[in-house]
Amino acid sequence: MKKLVNKFSLLVIILALQACGSGETDQKDKNLEQNSTTLSLSSEQVKNAGIVVNRGEIKKISSIIKVNGKIEVPPQNMVSVSVMLGGYLKSTHLLPGTKIKQGEVIAIFEDQQYIQIQQDYLTSQEKMNYAKKEYERQKDLNQSKASSDKVLQLAETEFKTQQIAVKSLYEKLKLIGIRPEGLNESNISRSINLYSPIDGFVSKVNVNIGKYVNPSDVIFELINPTDIHLALNVYEKDVSKLFVGQKVKAFTNNSPEKKLDAEVILISQDLTKDNNVIVHCHFKSFDKELLPGMYMNAELEVLSNNAFTVPEESVVNYEGKNYIFVAEDANSFQMKEVKVGITESGYTELMEAETLKTQDIVTKGAYNLLMGLKNKSD
Repeated sequence: MKKLVNKFSLLVIILALQACGSGETDQKDKNLEQNSTTLSLSSEQVKNAGIVVNRGEIKKISSIIKVNGKIEVPPQNMVSVSVMLGGYLKSTHLLPGTKIKQGEVIAIFEDQQYIQIQQDYLTSQEKMNYAKKEYERQKDLNQSKASSDKVLQLAETEFKTQQIAVKSLYEKLKLIGIRPEGLNESNISRSINLYSPIDGFVSKVNVNIGKYVNPSDVIFELINPTDIHLALNVYEKDVSKLFVGQKVKAFTNNSPEKKLDAEVILISQDLTKDNNVIVHCHFKSFDKELLPGMYMNAELEVLSNNAFTVPEESVVNYEGKNYIFVAEDANSFQMKEVKVGITESGYTELMEAETLKTQDIVTKGAYNLLMGLKNKSD
Protein backbone atom coordinates (compact mmCIF):
# COMPACT_ATOMS: atom_id res chain seq x y z
CA MET A 1 0.00 0.00 0.00
CA LYS A 2 2.85 2.33 0.86
CA LYS A 3 5.14 3.41 -1.96
CA LEU A 4 8.69 4.64 -1.75
CA VAL A 5 8.81 8.42 -1.66
CA ASN A 6 10.43 10.24 -4.49
CA LYS A 7 13.18 11.93 -2.52
CA PHE A 8 13.23 15.03 -4.68
CA SER A 9 9.46 15.48 -4.55
CA LEU A 10 9.35 14.96 -0.80
CA LEU A 11 12.16 17.46 -0.31
CA VAL A 12 10.24 20.05 -2.28
CA ILE A 13 7.18 19.55 -0.06
CA ILE A 14 9.19 19.71 3.18
CA LEU A 15 11.02 22.89 2.13
CA ALA A 16 7.71 24.42 1.19
CA LEU A 17 6.33 23.66 4.62
CA GLN A 18 9.39 25.05 6.34
CA ALA A 19 9.14 28.21 4.28
CA CYS A 20 5.53 28.52 5.36
CA GLY A 21 6.56 28.53 9.01
CA SER A 22 9.27 31.16 8.47
CA GLY A 23 6.78 33.96 7.84
CA GLU A 24 8.04 34.80 4.34
CA THR A 25 5.72 36.84 2.10
CA ASP A 26 5.04 33.99 -0.33
CA GLN A 27 3.32 31.96 2.41
CA LYS A 28 -0.07 32.19 0.69
CA ASP A 29 1.26 30.61 -2.51
CA LYS A 30 3.09 27.71 -0.90
CA ASN A 31 0.95 26.33 1.94
CA LEU A 32 -1.05 25.87 4.50
CA GLU A 33 -4.51 26.01 5.91
CA GLN A 34 -5.06 25.98 9.67
CA ASN A 35 -6.84 22.60 9.52
CA SER A 36 -4.24 19.87 10.36
CA THR A 37 -5.95 17.36 8.01
CA THR A 38 -5.68 19.60 4.97
CA LEU A 39 -2.61 20.32 2.90
CA SER A 40 -2.41 23.07 0.27
CA LEU A 41 0.32 23.08 -2.37
CA SER A 42 1.32 25.25 -5.24
CA SER A 43 0.72 23.98 -8.76
CA GLU A 44 4.44 23.26 -9.10
CA GLN A 45 4.48 21.27 -5.86
CA VAL A 46 1.47 19.22 -7.00
CA LYS A 47 3.33 18.39 -10.19
CA ASN A 48 6.60 17.49 -8.42
CA ALA A 49 4.81 15.30 -5.86
CA GLY A 50 3.23 13.27 -8.71
CA ILE A 51 -0.33 13.90 -7.55
CA VAL A 52 -3.04 12.30 -9.72
CA VAL A 53 -6.74 12.72 -8.91
CA ASN A 54 -9.63 10.54 -10.06
CA ARG A 55 -12.99 9.14 -8.99
CA GLY A 56 -13.40 5.77 -7.33
CA GLU A 57 -14.85 2.85 -9.33
CA ILE A 58 -17.50 0.20 -8.80
CA LYS A 59 -15.79 -3.14 -9.39
CA LYS A 60 -16.55 -6.81 -8.83
CA ILE A 61 -14.17 -7.89 -6.11
CA SER A 62 -13.75 -11.29 -4.44
CA SER A 63 -12.60 -12.19 -0.97
CA ILE A 64 -10.06 -14.97 -0.51
CA ILE A 65 -10.02 -17.81 2.03
CA LYS A 66 -6.48 -19.05 2.60
CA VAL A 67 -6.21 -22.72 3.63
CA ASN A 68 -3.87 -25.69 3.40
CA GLY A 69 -4.14 -29.38 2.71
CA LYS A 70 -2.44 -32.24 0.91
CA ILE A 71 -2.61 -34.31 -2.25
CA GLU A 72 -4.69 -37.49 -2.00
CA VAL A 73 -5.66 -40.29 -4.37
CA PRO A 74 -9.25 -41.61 -4.50
CA PRO A 75 -9.62 -45.30 -3.61
CA GLN A 76 -10.49 -46.28 -7.17
CA ASN A 77 -7.10 -45.00 -8.31
CA MET A 78 -5.07 -46.99 -5.76
CA VAL A 79 -4.38 -50.67 -6.39
CA SER A 80 -2.97 -53.20 -3.93
CA VAL A 81 -1.42 -56.06 -5.89
CA SER A 82 -1.28 -59.63 -4.57
CA VAL A 83 -0.44 -62.94 -6.23
CA MET A 84 -3.22 -65.47 -6.45
CA LEU A 85 -2.40 -68.75 -4.68
CA GLY A 86 0.90 -67.36 -3.35
CA GLY A 87 4.40 -68.24 -4.51
CA TYR A 88 8.10 -67.34 -4.46
CA LEU A 89 9.20 -64.10 -6.11
CA LYS A 90 11.61 -64.96 -8.89
CA SER A 91 12.21 -61.49 -10.33
CA THR A 92 10.89 -57.90 -10.47
CA HIS A 93 12.26 -54.59 -11.71
CA LEU A 94 9.96 -52.40 -9.66
CA LEU A 95 11.09 -49.70 -7.26
CA PRO A 96 9.00 -47.00 -5.58
CA GLY A 97 8.37 -44.35 -8.22
CA THR A 98 8.76 -46.68 -11.21
CA LYS A 99 6.33 -45.82 -14.02
CA ILE A 100 4.24 -48.72 -15.29
CA LYS A 101 1.75 -49.42 -18.08
CA GLN A 102 -1.36 -51.53 -17.96
CA GLY A 103 -0.59 -55.13 -19.02
CA GLU A 104 3.15 -54.79 -18.34
CA VAL A 105 4.88 -57.72 -16.59
CA ILE A 106 5.82 -56.40 -13.16
CA ALA A 107 6.97 -59.64 -11.48
CA ILE A 108 7.55 -63.36 -12.04
CA PHE A 109 6.65 -65.97 -9.41
CA GLU A 110 7.52 -69.66 -9.09
CA ASP A 111 5.84 -72.46 -7.18
CA GLN A 112 5.20 -76.19 -7.59
CA GLN A 113 1.46 -75.65 -7.18
CA TYR A 114 1.42 -73.85 -10.56
CA ILE A 115 2.68 -77.09 -12.11
CA GLN A 116 0.06 -79.08 -10.23
CA ILE A 117 -2.81 -76.88 -11.45
CA GLN A 118 -1.67 -77.21 -15.06
CA GLN A 119 -1.36 -80.97 -14.63
CA ASP A 120 -4.82 -81.21 -13.09
CA TYR A 121 -6.32 -79.12 -15.89
CA LEU A 122 -4.83 -81.24 -18.68
CA THR A 123 -5.75 -84.47 -16.88
CA SER A 124 -9.32 -83.27 -16.33
CA GLN A 125 -9.57 -82.33 -19.99
CA GLU A 126 -8.65 -85.89 -21.01
CA LYS A 127 -11.10 -87.36 -18.51
CA MET A 128 -13.80 -85.04 -19.77
CA ASN A 129 -13.16 -86.05 -23.38
CA TYR A 130 -13.38 -89.73 -22.41
CA ALA A 131 -16.52 -89.13 -20.32
CA LYS A 132 -18.12 -87.32 -23.25
CA LYS A 133 -17.48 -90.20 -25.62
CA GLU A 134 -18.75 -92.72 -23.05
CA TYR A 135 -21.90 -90.68 -22.51
CA GLU A 136 -22.55 -90.48 -26.27
CA ARG A 137 -22.00 -94.29 -26.58
CA GLN A 138 -24.37 -95.06 -23.73
CA LYS A 139 -26.91 -92.70 -25.22
CA ASP A 140 -26.87 -94.61 -28.50
CA LEU A 141 -27.10 -97.95 -26.69
CA ASN A 142 -30.00 -96.71 -24.59
CA GLN A 143 -31.95 -95.70 -27.66
CA SER A 144 -31.70 -99.27 -28.95
CA LYS A 145 -32.54 -100.60 -25.47
CA ALA A 146 -29.10 -102.25 -25.27
CA SER A 147 -28.26 -100.24 -22.16
CA SER A 148 -30.32 -99.37 -19.11
CA ASP A 149 -31.36 -95.83 -18.16
CA LYS A 150 -29.28 -96.09 -15.00
CA VAL A 151 -26.07 -96.70 -16.93
CA LEU A 152 -26.88 -93.73 -19.18
CA GLN A 153 -27.49 -91.48 -16.18
CA LEU A 154 -24.18 -92.49 -14.60
CA ALA A 155 -22.34 -91.71 -17.84
CA GLU A 156 -24.07 -88.35 -18.08
CA THR A 157 -23.22 -87.51 -14.47
CA GLU A 158 -19.55 -88.40 -15.00
CA PHE A 159 -19.39 -86.24 -18.12
CA LYS A 160 -20.90 -83.22 -16.36
CA THR A 161 -18.65 -83.70 -13.33
CA GLN A 162 -15.58 -83.60 -15.55
CA GLN A 163 -16.93 -80.51 -17.31
CA ILE A 164 -17.23 -78.76 -13.94
CA ALA A 165 -13.68 -79.77 -12.97
CA VAL A 166 -12.25 -78.50 -16.26
CA LYS A 167 -14.11 -75.18 -16.01
CA SER A 168 -12.97 -74.69 -12.42
CA LEU A 169 -9.31 -75.34 -13.27
CA TYR A 170 -9.68 -73.17 -16.39
CA GLU A 171 -10.64 -70.19 -14.20
CA LYS A 172 -7.81 -70.89 -11.73
CA LEU A 173 -5.29 -70.83 -14.56
CA LYS A 174 -6.66 -67.47 -15.74
CA LEU A 175 -6.37 -66.10 -12.20
CA ILE A 176 -2.66 -66.85 -12.08
CA GLY A 177 -2.04 -65.49 -15.57
CA ILE A 178 -1.80 -68.67 -17.62
CA ARG A 179 -3.79 -68.92 -20.86
CA PRO A 180 -5.60 -72.29 -20.74
CA GLU A 181 -6.34 -72.24 -24.47
CA GLY A 182 -2.70 -72.66 -25.39
CA LEU A 183 -1.76 -75.09 -22.64
CA ASN A 184 -0.62 -78.63 -23.49
CA GLU A 185 1.69 -81.29 -22.08
CA SER A 186 4.75 -79.74 -23.79
CA ASN A 187 4.53 -76.20 -22.36
CA ILE A 188 3.75 -76.71 -18.67
CA SER A 189 5.56 -73.96 -16.73
CA ARG A 190 6.66 -73.67 -13.13
CA SER A 191 6.47 -69.85 -13.18
CA ILE A 192 3.77 -67.25 -13.78
CA ASN A 193 3.81 -63.60 -14.81
CA LEU A 194 2.16 -60.88 -12.76
CA TYR A 195 0.74 -58.04 -14.90
CA SER A 196 0.02 -54.42 -14.02
CA PRO A 197 -3.74 -53.72 -13.88
CA ILE A 198 -3.34 -49.94 -14.44
CA ASP A 199 -1.21 -47.18 -15.94
CA GLY A 200 0.61 -45.20 -13.27
CA PHE A 201 3.53 -45.60 -10.92
CA VAL A 202 4.64 -47.74 -7.99
CA SER A 203 4.19 -46.26 -4.52
CA LYS A 204 5.32 -49.24 -2.39
CA VAL A 205 7.27 -52.48 -2.85
CA ASN A 206 6.74 -54.91 0.05
CA VAL A 207 8.66 -57.97 -1.19
CA ASN A 208 12.15 -59.04 -2.16
CA ILE A 209 13.56 -61.69 -4.50
CA GLY A 210 13.21 -65.24 -3.12
CA LYS A 211 10.55 -64.37 -0.57
CA TYR A 212 7.43 -66.50 -0.34
CA VAL A 213 4.22 -64.49 -0.32
CA ASN A 214 0.76 -65.61 0.69
CA PRO A 215 -2.34 -64.81 -1.36
CA SER A 216 -3.38 -62.21 1.26
CA ASP A 217 -0.02 -60.36 1.19
CA VAL A 218 0.10 -56.99 -0.59
CA ILE A 219 3.31 -57.09 -2.59
CA PHE A 220 2.98 -53.84 -4.58
CA GLU A 221 0.91 -50.69 -4.23
CA LEU A 222 0.21 -48.90 -7.51
CA ILE A 223 -1.29 -45.47 -8.15
CA ASN A 224 -3.01 -44.04 -11.18
CA PRO A 225 -2.26 -40.31 -10.72
CA THR A 226 -4.60 -38.93 -13.40
CA ASP A 227 -7.41 -38.37 -10.89
CA ILE A 228 -5.49 -37.17 -7.84
CA HIS A 229 -7.19 -34.43 -5.88
CA LEU A 230 -6.47 -31.86 -3.21
CA ALA A 231 -8.01 -32.32 0.25
CA LEU A 232 -8.17 -28.95 2.02
CA ASN A 233 -8.77 -28.23 5.70
CA VAL A 234 -11.27 -25.38 5.99
CA TYR A 235 -12.26 -23.75 9.29
CA GLU A 236 -15.80 -24.37 10.47
CA LYS A 237 -16.61 -20.63 10.37
CA ASP A 238 -15.84 -20.47 6.64
CA VAL A 239 -17.97 -23.46 5.58
CA SER A 240 -20.97 -21.27 4.73
CA LYS A 241 -18.85 -19.51 2.07
CA LEU A 242 -18.09 -22.74 0.19
CA PHE A 243 -19.90 -24.27 -2.77
CA VAL A 244 -19.27 -26.99 -5.35
CA GLY A 245 -17.58 -25.53 -8.43
CA GLN A 246 -15.77 -22.85 -6.43
CA LYS A 247 -12.48 -21.71 -7.98
CA VAL A 248 -9.26 -22.65 -6.20
CA LYS A 249 -5.64 -21.60 -6.68
CA ALA A 250 -3.19 -24.13 -5.21
CA PHE A 251 0.57 -23.84 -4.73
CA THR A 252 3.44 -25.33 -2.75
CA ASN A 253 5.77 -23.58 -0.32
CA ASN A 254 8.67 -24.33 -2.66
CA SER A 255 7.01 -22.73 -5.69
CA PRO A 256 4.47 -20.16 -4.47
CA GLU A 257 4.58 -18.40 -7.83
CA LYS A 258 3.35 -21.51 -9.64
CA LYS A 259 -0.39 -21.55 -8.99
CA LEU A 260 -2.47 -24.49 -10.21
CA ASP A 261 -6.16 -24.11 -11.08
CA ALA A 262 -8.63 -26.39 -9.33
CA GLU A 263 -12.27 -26.39 -8.28
CA VAL A 264 -14.27 -27.72 -5.36
CA ILE A 265 -15.97 -31.07 -6.15
CA LEU A 266 -17.06 -32.23 -2.69
CA ILE A 267 -17.59 -30.68 0.75
CA SER A 268 -17.58 -33.10 3.70
CA GLN A 269 -20.64 -33.10 5.92
CA ASP A 270 -18.82 -33.74 9.20
CA LEU A 271 -16.04 -32.12 11.21
CA THR A 272 -12.57 -33.42 11.98
CA LYS A 273 -11.28 -33.54 15.55
CA ASP A 274 -9.80 -30.06 14.92
CA ASN A 275 -13.24 -28.71 13.94
CA ASN A 276 -12.25 -28.43 10.29
CA VAL A 277 -14.18 -29.49 7.22
CA ILE A 278 -12.42 -31.49 4.50
CA VAL A 279 -13.00 -29.98 1.07
CA HIS A 280 -12.04 -32.07 -1.97
CA CYS A 281 -10.82 -30.25 -5.06
CA HIS A 282 -10.07 -31.51 -8.56
CA PHE A 283 -7.21 -30.07 -10.60
CA LYS A 284 -8.07 -28.63 -14.00
CA SER A 285 -5.06 -30.37 -15.57
CA PHE A 286 -2.70 -33.09 -14.38
CA ASP A 287 0.75 -32.00 -13.22
CA LYS A 288 3.30 -34.81 -12.98
CA GLU A 289 5.07 -33.00 -10.13
CA LEU A 290 2.07 -33.55 -7.84
CA LEU A 291 2.60 -36.57 -5.61
CA PRO A 292 0.28 -38.21 -3.07
CA GLY A 293 0.92 -36.89 0.42
CA MET A 294 2.40 -33.59 -0.81
CA TYR A 295 1.33 -30.59 1.30
CA MET A 296 -0.08 -27.56 -0.52
CA ASN A 297 -1.49 -24.11 0.21
CA ALA A 298 -4.61 -22.87 -1.49
CA GLU A 299 -6.75 -19.79 -1.98
CA LEU A 300 -10.51 -20.16 -2.42
CA GLU A 301 -12.41 -17.38 -4.13
CA VAL A 302 -15.58 -16.30 -2.37
CA LEU A 303 -18.43 -15.03 -4.55
CA SER A 304 -17.72 -11.65 -6.19
CA ASN A 305 -19.62 -8.54 -5.07
CA ASN A 306 -19.89 -5.04 -6.48
CA ALA A 307 -17.78 -2.71 -4.33
CA PHE A 308 -16.64 0.90 -4.36
CA THR A 309 -12.89 0.72 -4.93
CA VAL A 310 -9.83 2.90 -5.38
CA PRO A 311 -6.32 1.95 -6.52
CA GLU A 312 -4.41 0.25 -3.73
CA GLU A 313 -1.84 3.07 -3.52
CA SER A 314 -4.65 5.57 -2.82
CA VAL A 315 -4.91 4.26 0.74
CA VAL A 316 -2.17 5.15 3.23
CA ASN A 317 -1.76 3.76 6.73
CA TYR A 318 -0.73 5.94 9.63
CA GLU A 319 -0.59 4.87 13.28
CA GLY A 320 -2.75 1.83 12.59
CA LYS A 321 -5.49 3.68 10.71
CA ASN A 322 -6.24 3.93 6.98
CA TYR A 323 -6.64 7.24 5.15
CA ILE A 324 -7.26 8.66 1.70
CA PHE A 325 -6.84 12.20 0.38
CA VAL A 326 -9.80 13.98 -1.19
CA ALA A 327 -9.17 16.92 -3.53
CA GLU A 328 -11.02 20.02 -2.35
CA ASP A 329 -9.71 21.89 -5.40
CA ALA A 330 -6.72 21.62 -7.73
CA ASN A 331 -4.23 22.47 -4.94
CA SER A 332 -5.88 21.53 -1.63
CA PHE A 333 -6.16 17.97 -0.32
CA GLN A 334 -7.97 16.78 2.78
CA MET A 335 -7.03 13.57 4.59
CA LYS A 336 -10.00 11.38 5.57
CA GLU A 337 -10.04 8.20 7.60
CA VAL A 338 -11.64 5.24 5.82
CA LYS A 339 -12.54 1.63 6.52
CA VAL A 340 -11.11 -0.76 3.96
CA GLY A 341 -12.39 -4.14 2.84
CA ILE A 342 -10.88 -6.56 0.37
CA THR A 343 -7.85 -5.81 -1.79
CA GLU A 344 -7.70 -7.65 -5.11
CA SER A 345 -5.83 -7.09 -8.39
CA GLY A 346 -4.45 -3.71 -7.27
CA TYR A 347 -7.78 -2.27 -6.03
CA THR A 348 -8.98 -1.78 -2.45
CA GLU A 349 -12.60 -1.76 -1.34
CA LEU A 350 -13.75 1.28 0.71
CA MET A 351 -16.49 0.52 3.23
CA GLU A 352 -19.29 2.93 4.17
CA ALA A 353 -18.09 5.25 1.43
CA GLU A 354 -21.34 6.60 -0.01
CA THR A 355 -20.21 10.23 0.33
CA LEU A 356 -16.92 9.51 -1.45
CA LYS A 357 -18.52 8.30 -4.68
CA THR A 358 -18.93 11.85 -6.00
CA GLN A 359 -15.58 13.17 -4.78
CA ASP A 360 -12.18 13.34 -6.46
CA ILE A 361 -9.69 11.10 -4.70
CA VAL A 362 -5.90 11.15 -4.92
CA THR A 363 -4.98 7.94 -6.75
CA LYS A 364 -1.22 8.63 -7.03
CA GLY A 365 1.06 10.50 -4.66
CA ALA A 366 -1.04 9.95 -1.53
CA TYR A 367 1.99 8.88 0.49
CA ASN A 368 3.85 12.06 -0.49
CA LEU A 369 0.90 14.08 0.81
CA LEU A 370 0.91 12.13 4.08
CA MET A 371 4.59 12.87 4.61
CA GLY A 372 4.11 16.55 3.84
CA LEU A 373 1.09 16.84 6.14
CA LYS A 374 2.80 15.12 9.08
CA ASN A 375 5.90 17.26 8.61
CA LYS A 376 3.67 20.34 8.76
CA SER A 377 2.11 19.11 11.98
CA ASP A 378 5.54 18.54 13.54
